[in-house]
Amino acid sequence: MKNKIEMMQEIKDLPVVIFNEIGYSYPNGTEALKDISLNIFKGELMGIMGKNGAGKTTLIRTLNGLIRPTYGSIYIENENISSKSIATLSKKVGIIFQNPFHQLFANSVEEEIKFSLKSLNLHKEEIQMRVDQVLQEFSLEKYRNRSPLNLSGGESKKLALASIICRDPEILVFDEPTLGQDAKEIEFFINLIKKERKIGKTIIIITHNVEFAYDYLPRTILMADGQIISDGPTKKVLNNEFLIKQTSLILPQIRQFSIALQQTGYRDVEDVLTKNDMINYLSNLIQHKASNI
Repeated sequence: MKNKIEMMQEIKDLPVVIFNEIGYSYPNGTEALKDISLNIFKGELMGIMGKNGAGKTTLIRTLNGLIRPTYGSIYIENENISSKSIATLSKKVGIIFQNPFHQLFANSVEEEIKFSLKSLNLHKEEIQMRVDQVLQEFSLEKYRNRSPLNLSGGESKKLALASIICRDPEILVFDEPTLGQDAKEIEFFINLIKKERKIGKTIIIITHNVEFAYDYLPRTILMADGQIISDGPTKKVLNNEFLIKQTSLILPQIRQFSIALQQTGYRDVEDVLTKNDMINYLSNLIQHKASNI
């Protein structure tokens, strides 16, 4: 008989999201998704990358029912979501879109958070507690009574994040979260995803930011023309020059530097994949040359 730990491990090893051969066509006949099959596991932090029009945003919109696949099935926590309403799915899947103003419409920052919590059937006291907590966490307390339309780009992005995080969904999806953000705002986001991952959230990030993906995302999916063309460890996927050209991305800086070194005769640098590896490689190289002087 299996013990509790073994049963919990089996649950963890099951995909929390399954895309089973799904496709999606727009009314004009354009195929945006073609035969997508994909498993995403509980607690994963992963990226979806590709050029504009590759199908990335279309794919994530199927997760919370904003669009329904033309064919195929999607399962969340082993349930087929075809008959689930957007309201029901939004309790499990929180999507933060690239443009925050596509999801902000209340008269004040506080009302924006309250509106997001309404469908959760919480007591008035619980709603207010969550509002106060999230405003403090996202440094939005001083804007409590301000219209979302009067916030800066960075502040509106934070409010969009806060309006989803306060709902505590199990799956978080971010569409281009670092776009247009300064170093401080990107650091805030990185700390946020680290915190959410520590409590077991599944996190999916659509991004064109190769350096961000390379440094922080363990797994990356590359898409092109509505299909998945690669799925694997980020450092392996983003070092593949053929795949990078197919998706109109650029090689990570470490890879570019490695190629430049190889072209000058340093062939043993090919397997250097991280900044720390490169620092160690250059340090050893300098020490070796110094010892031969």
